[in-house]
Amino acid sequence: MGGAVPNPSSVLPAVIALNRLAFGPRPADLEAGSSGLDRPDWLARWLDQQLSPPDPSSGDNDDPEVERHLAAAKLRIRYPAGDGWEAVDEERPLACLGQPIEALWPLAANRPAVAGPERQRPRLEVAAATLIRAVHSRWQLREVLVDFWHNHFNVNAAGEPAVAAALPVYDRAVIRRHALGNFRAFLEAVATSSAMQVYLNNRSSRAGAANENYARELFELHTLGRDAYLNALYNRWRDVPGALRSAPDGYIDQDVYEAARAFTGWTLEDGAGLGGDAKLPVTGRFTYVEGWHDGYQKRVLGREFDPFQSPMADGHRVLDLVADHPATARNLCTALCRRLVADDPPPGLVALAARVWTENRSKPDQIARVVRAIALSPDFAQVRDAKVKRPLELVASFARGTGIDLVPTNPLLGELDGSGQRLFGWPAPTGHPDRMEAWLGAAAMRRRWGLLLGLAENRWETGAIDLAARFPAPLPAAAAVDRWQGMLQDGEPEPATTAAILSGMGLAADAMLTPGTKAGDDRLRRVAAFVAMAPRFNQR
Repeated sequence: MGGAVPNPSSVLPAVIALNRLAFGPRPADLEAGSSGLDRPDWLARWLDQQLSPPDPSSGDNDDPEVERHLAAAKLRIRYPAGDGWEAVDEERPLACLGQPIEALWPLAANRPAVAGPERQRPRLEVAAATLIRAVHSRWQLREVLVDFWHNHFNVNAAGEPAVAAALPVYDRAVIRRHALGNFRAFLEAVATSSAMQVYLNNRSSRAGAANENYARELFELHTLGRDAYLNALYNRWRDVPGALRSAPDGYIDQDVYEAARAFTGWTLEDGAGLGGDAKLPVTGRFTYVEGWHDGYQKRVLGREFDPFQSPMADGHRVLDLVADHPATARNLCTALCRRLVADDPPPGLVALAARVWTENRSKPDQIARVVRAIALSPDFAQVRDAKVKRPLELVASFARGTGIDLVPTNPLLGELDGSGQRLFGWPAPTGHPDRMEAWLGAAAMRRRWGLLLGLAENRWETGAIDLAARFPAPLPAAAAVDRWQGMLQDGEPEPATTAAILSGMGLAADAMLTPGTKAGDDRLRRVAAFVAMAPRFNQR
């Protein structure tokens, strides 16, 4: 699907933006003159709106369509009778999404014991809500950034019931709340979240036995990045260039070990013993246990930490240091540019974003400012065909483009899992791959095509395409293919795509398709799926 090239097509720049900064345009967006997409200031005005959504944790989402779909959504839960529970087979609403951690933590502790599907229920509900928001939310840019940050701060809720129990709060109060905010505040919210505390084992970290998992991923993935790992060159902190000036170029294992000590005592109320008969409560909430903290002196990134600081001060200082490091600006801005523009983003664009990142590091809307700078840059407008849609984007953009009033169902979530993008179930801390080669193998392409055809034919009861609104009268097959190209891709239809679809379906160009008949509707739905299988729709 090509590398980064200037945009030569007839597609409006605003439509390209909607395929990168949103989950694709809706039919109304493409109606000539109706939405102002052809105005040169459209993107700036759209960004003004999109970068100031209401705080999702405030309860004021100002998104009635999403609220309506969330309230109506149901997922099936089914399991046989077991040790202490009766058999269940029912459609159940999304009841976990707004729950506090203490209400969901019994699923993590398995007290009382419940069936496995109950313990995985929160993950499935967040996955269903993610699909609803991707298709129906008016705050499309926030949804794109929420998807980005869930991958950046990945936790595997499919592999650990305690992470699944914590996922609704992680999604609502950590990722969604901070997706457009300040990175340093975001970093602390992640560090103190129940989901990350469980996933990277920091809740078990104690003085004398510090667990390095969280500290290592904090450096390697969350902040400075792998390119700043210099242990192959230096194994003593003072040898790292800049370290003696308290400004090292990167980090080494010594920094990870010392940072792990700084986070000892950061834990959860999970019922662990405190000595004697004392135990922590069993709520799943974050807490700090002073007796578990290694209070002795430390050195991280060339900075000396005096011993026995105030509670949590050591960990807070580590977060300050990694958030402000120049390598963090480069790493995070490269990742943002990769998500929004190209697998290999132009170096000048990364440098621009990193400069805006650094200049605004104390601003409450730091991330929003960086995203705006990327979106309004010349590189954003010029680079084309340098990204491919992952399965979530493919499903959401097809539903939006065809006007499907998408309803998430268990079979659809299962198909997404099988596509390689198991929502909130990627096992490694890296999150889902963000380069096109990961999604374009032969098996991956078959799954992509299956997703599109299943949606078009309403195979999983996710919602039907309203053909009557788009095809009010009979028309030749070639015209139907061209019309679907215009609705799903904008710009001029591609004759090669039209010819390939007609040939593959065994249709003559002038064969009449009659909406409202079974044969006509079946063919029109399949044409929509085949148009979406073409490279142009798969590109972002």
